[in-house]
Amino acid sequence: MAALAWLLIPLVAAVGAGLWGSWANRTRRVRGDGPELDGYARFREAMERPRTGA
Repeated sequence: MAALAWLLIPLVAAVGAGLWGSWANRTRRVRGDGPELDGYARFREAMERPRTGA
């Protein structure tokens, strides 16, 4: 019985690792680049404006 336990422990760990790996690598909803590109465009516009003041 002890030998069976020593064989089952790594098997259960391997199955658990496989399940966790497939869950961690699941396909998530892809977010577009729209908000990042809009923010970058605003940043460029602000940097291209001439400085006012002193």
